[in-house]
Amino acid sequence: MDPQQLRTFVAVAAAGSFSAAAHSLGYTQSAVSQQIAALESDLGVVLLHRRPSVAVTEAGARLLEHATPLLLRLSAARTDVTRAAGTPSELLTVAVHPLAADRLATVLEQVRPDFPRLEVRVVVAGSTAVATAVARGDVDLGVAVGLATSGDPLRLPEVGPIRAVGMVEEPVAVILPADHPLAGRPDVRLADLVDAGWIDAPEAGCGLALLRTLTNERRFRARLHLTGPDVQGLLALVAAGQGLTLLPPRALPPERTSLVAVPVRAAALPTRGARTRPRAGGLAAGGAAVTFRQELLSTGRSGPAALAVAAVFAGA
Repeated sequence: MDPQQLRTFVAVAAAGSFSAAAHSLGYTQSAVSQQIAALESDLGVVLLHRRPSVAVTEAGARLLEHATPLLLRLSAARTDVTRAAGTPSELLTVAVHPLAADRLATVLEQVRPDFPRLEVRVVVAGSTAVATAVARGDVDLGVAVGLATSGDPLRLPEVGPIRAVGMVEEPVAVILPADHPLAGRPDVRLADLVDAGWIDAPEAGCGLALLRTLTNERRFRARLHLTGPDVQGLLALVAAGQGLTLLPPRALPPERTSLVAVPVRAAALPTRGARTRPRAGGLAAGGAAVTFRQELLSTGRSGPAALAVAAVFAGA
């Protein structure tokens, strides 16, 4: 399949309109129609219904499942090749999960004196977006955070040649409204909360799909779904009684008296973080990026059941 035709198909499917896709891609509408027709001819199937409105067919839906990861891997491959021939830059771009922003700030404070001319740009994003940005070459390195069983690697999406290296772990706690019946307990078992209403917030720190997988417990149910890495928004929703979540206790500001953090018994589910970096070339081959990596990895582990922040590498 022609990658450009595939990109055009994804754009039309997302926009639900040939004209809107043409506008976003900078093509004429006839050029978009020709590319879709050529792709359908190549595959021998109809991918899009044209009337009464534009919508994917069953075959189109199947192709759409493959298209996004395929295009991402193509982009990652291009970035990996061009990155190897890159020249050093005085600009370092870092993607960071909000739960790891304090660690990034500490490393910045330690590293900046050695690179007085270095300009740093920070992008706050969920862990999936962090990994994707590193694979695409949009950022030089990243710090991702997520749930993981103690000692296991952070699970990241299949976006390219990246790998995670554990940095640090912290115990997680169930974040409850202060008037919740379990708020006064010294700890709580997750098994006691399978029938509670949860907030499904994978980008902010606690996704129920992963929680079900890690605990082998399918009864966790979502009362509300939160999109985006907004940890403070997640806490506000918990305080408003919209559901429970899992976060490291330090994520709860002291002024949030309407919330309490009750430790998870046996600390079986630490959150884990990961840092990402390119494999070679440009700034990532030395200088600030290497220093950042060394400083991040030197944070050490705080215990057998800790908030896990790990390093993610682009390339082997």
